[in-house]
Amino acid sequence: MRFSTKRTITAVLALLLATLFLAPARSAAEVIDRIVATVNGRVILQSDLDEALCYDALLTNRFLANFTDDDRRAVLDRLIDQELLREQMKSADFRHATDAEVSARIADARKQYPQAVTDGAWRSLLAHYHITEKDMFARVQQQIDVMRLVDARLRPAVQIDAKSIEAYYRDQFVPKLKQSGASEVPLAEVSAKIRELLTEEKVSQMLVSWLQTLRSEGQVHIPGVNPSSNDPGVQSR
Repeated sequence: MRFSTKRTITAVLALLLATLFLAPARSAAEVIDRIVATVNGRVILQSDLDEALCYDALLTNRFLANFTDDDRRAVLDRLIDQELLREQMKSADFRHATDAEVSARIADARKQYPQAVTDGAWRSLLAHYHITEKDMFARVQQQIDVMRLVDARLRPAVQIDAKSIEAYYRDQFVPKLKQSGASEVPLAEVSAKIRELLTEEKVSQMLVSWLQTLRSEGQVHIPGVNPSSNDPGVQSR
């Protein structure tokens, strides 16, 4: 599943933001999860990782059994990055997603699943991946908020000059047109689109650096636990 987002943010954040999850409260009668990571004192449990893996499977239309150890570790890494970004929301000034915006984004996502045209079929599809409609709403709401946080924090610092636009047009845009057999398009007609593309690419690069800084300045700890294990590693109370 791919939500409609800006291209460059999608390139770097597609999977990063897709696994956003607000973990449900657990009753005292339930088992205790093992800890797979801590981020500035916030615990990430095995169940959080399992839920993120299920959502990643839905996103990529894969079976969990086909996930490699590297795939599972990548999902855990994204959970860590998500928590670091979520902490930044507390002091950031940006417009949060409304319920209407979240619902519209989900409705758009459902179109990518022809087998889920009815509400019942959609719920069945989510249930197949152990995801509820409430979970999906929370994920998408967080996804929109994080993307707006990134835009608010990084986009104002990006400056794209005319020479960069001309260079991209000459070195990449025109050659691709020729390769596809399409007619050449004047620079003036595509200048704005190229500027936006270069801006988004720069934002993506800055995001990677920002996350690296947040990790280096924070306290991130991953115990000696194999995140690829199929065993949830829970212990009874």
